[in-house]
Amino acid sequence: MSLAVIVLTFNEERHIARALESVAGIASEIFIVDSFSTDRTVELATSHGATVVEHAFINYAKQFQWALDNLPITAPWIMRLDADEIIEPDLAERIRTELPALPGDVAGIVLKRKTIFQGKWIRHGGRYPMLLLRIWRRGQGRIESRWMDEHMVVRGGRSVVLDGGFADDNRNDLTFFINKHNKYATREAIDIINQYRDFLPRDGDHAAQEKSSLQADFKRFVKEKIYNRTPYLISASGYFLYRVVFRLGFLDGKTGLLYHALQGFWYRLLVGAKVEELEEALAGLDDPAAIRAEIRRRTGLSIDD
Repeated sequence: MSLAVIVLTFNEERHIARALESVAGIASEIFIVDSFSTDRTVELATSHGATVVEHAFINYAKQFQWALDNLPITAPWIMRLDADEIIEPDLAERIRTELPALPGDVAGIVLKRKTIFQGKWIRHGGRYPMLLLRIWRRGQGRIESRWMDEHMVVRGGRSVVLDGGFADDNRNDLTFFINKHNKYATREAIDIINQYRDFLPRDGDHAAQEKSSLQADFKRFVKEKIYNRTPYLISASGYFLYRVVFRLGFLDGKTGLLYHALQGFWYRLLVGAKVEELEEALAGLDDPAAIRAEIRRRTGLSIDD
């Protein structure tokens, strides 16, 4: 195997050892780009054989692209892995045996991610499988420059799908979940406003030769062309009903319904409310620099960087 794994971290001592152990048998290089953690993340990563580099965090896309541009990667294949994700043994075995045998026209590999919430696999509501491009040939992949919902894209070849266990299993509590999604909502609101105001360079309309997961691209098309143009009280309520009723989210039981209510309704409602609040604050501003300054003042995010 010759596969480099990149993980971005900040205070991930609860997850990092588990993530690194899950790729120990398939990774020839493991790089941690840490945002100056104050817990044992760096210590644990180092003890598991990872190369740790510290770099100030602005957003996920900028941090990951910095890693691609600056890390001393030598492996011909690269994997993106989040600290709270796990490559399960069956998928690790498929990567180990099939990756070296892939033909030269394959540039990317799409994995089927499942979501684990409070220890339960969320199987319904359109949450499985989440098809994500997570492995690509070195030099043929990049991450989109967006504040939220950034995808990996590849050029110069096609992508294939590998079956096998790939899980997003965050072990933090509900307070962490809510705080994290509150931050996500602010970033997504910025992307939505930028869709109409163009105050930042906007990435997402891939060049003809660049490809991501077809599922991810389709979901973005629906979100930007239909969902974001619908009043958020209607769109958030409709999306929740779609997940719970039409995509059978009710079959996920009590824990699943809580997840769908938080991630599929409360979060979508929060994004819409933040877009509305920011738009009111930006009323009368047309200059991109003035818009960026006002958003930075209100959110504390370094959107000019």
